[in-house]
Amino acid sequence: MKPEQGLRDVILQPVKDRKYRAAIIAGEPGVLSGTRYLEQASVALRISIVKCRKDRTRVKTSDVIVVVEGSAKEIAVAEEQFLGWISKASGIATAAAKARAAAGKRMKVVSGAWKKMPPPIKDMVRQAVLDGGLQFRISEPPFIYLDKNYVKILGGVKKALQSVDESKSVTSIIQLKSEGQTLLAESLLAANMGANIIMIDTGRKEDIEEVDRALRKEWLRDRVKIAFGGSVRIEDLIDLRRKPVEIVDIGRAIVDAPLLDMRMDVLKKS
Repeated sequence: MKPEQGLRDVILQPVKDRKYRAAIIAGEPGVLSGTRYLEQASVALRISIVKCRKDRTRVKTSDVIVVVEGSAKEIAVAEEQFLGWISKASGIATAAAKARAAAGKRMKVVSGAWKKMPPPIKDMVRQAVLDGGLQFRISEPPFIYLDKNYVKILGGVKKALQSVDESKSVTSIIQLKSEGQTLLAESLLAANMGANIIMIDTGRKEDIEEVDRALRKEWLRDRVKIAFGGSVRIEDLIDLRRKPVEIVDIGRAIVDAPLLDMRMDVLKKS
C-alpha cells in the first residue's frame, strides 16, 4: 500500500475508473430536511446529484430521496456524509411536525433549544425546526428575552424589566423559574411592569393555571401571554391544549429526536 493510499482506495482499486449511481431511500415516513446542505457537500466530494427531493417534503417508507452519481470511492464517502446531513435534520423536522399536529390550532409551539447545539450545526437544527412547521423563536422580532440569568444578574424581576423600560416598542419576555407564591408574585410584578410574555419555565403544568388565576384576579391577563417550558414532551401537548397557555417551548424532544431511518443503495454502473 502506498503511503498516500487508504484502505478504501486499495479495496476499490479494481473499479476506480467506473461510475455508479446510488439512491438514498427512506426507511420510515417523515418530513425531509437538510437537503440544502447536499449541494455544498457534493462539490467538495466531486459527486453529481442526479435528483433530490425538496426540504419539507413528506416521504414514505421506501421513497427515493436522492440519487447521486460518482466513482466507487465518491459513492462510499457520500454515504457517510449525505446520510449524516439529512437523516439527523429530517429526524428533527419529523419531530417538529408531530409537535405541531399535537398542539392544535390555538396553541403555538416553538423550539428554542437550537441555541444549546454546537455552533457547527446550529443553522441545520434551526432550519430543520422550520421545515417541520415550528418556529425557533418564542416571538417575532424585535423582542427582548430576559432569561433567568439576566434576572439574577440584574437583581430580580423589577430591576430586569426596568433595564428594558425604554424599549417599549419591543416585545419584552421574561423567564421565571421560581415556585409557589414567589412565582405568583413575580408573575404579577412582571405583568404590572409591562412584560408582554411570561415564560413559566418550571415544567410544572399546574403552575400555568395558578399564574393564570392570579393574573385574572388582578385584571392583568388580557395584556400578557403565558408561555410554558421545562422538559416538555410531544405527548404532553394533548394535556397542555386544555391549559390557559398560549405558547409552549419544546427542547430536547425535538432537537434530540432520533435520526430518520435512511439507507444508501447502489443502483447500477453508469
